[in-house]
Amino acid sequence: MADHKFRPEIEVLSAADAPRRRHWSDADKIRIVEESFAGHRKVAATARRHGVSRSLLTIWRRQYRDGEHGDETSPAFIPLTLSPGSPAPTPVAQSGAGDVQLEIVLRNGRRLLVPSTVDPEMLARLLPVLEGR
Repeated sequence: MADHKFRPEIEVLSAADAPRRRHWSDADKIRIVEESFAGHRKVAATARRHGVSRSLLTIWRRQYRDGEHGDETSPAFIPLTLSPGSPAPTPVAQSGAGDVQLEIVLRNGRRLLVPSTVDPEMLARLLPVLEGR
């Protein structure tokens, strides 16, 4: 009778064999997120194009809306257009030493300084745009 013992073969795996995680810079994340917001593109198509999972791109989009990507000290400009039927905003006089400014802190952490003489209707239309809604 032959002595057949079960001897499992052990395969040694190297860490170099595993795929490496990619590290995305903030600039790359912002570029990909802004591409996903542009036009009528879908998140899945943008994620597939850049080799990123949909869930990761969704997280990046939320972080982008909350202002967590990029340099917080750099100014950000938001394109704003007024519809043709809306009244033109009235210019506000330069704030002097006696004028009071209001500080509005948005949910995403951004601060907005406006003079106390700002038109409330215009401010009500501007705030949702700044919050990204």
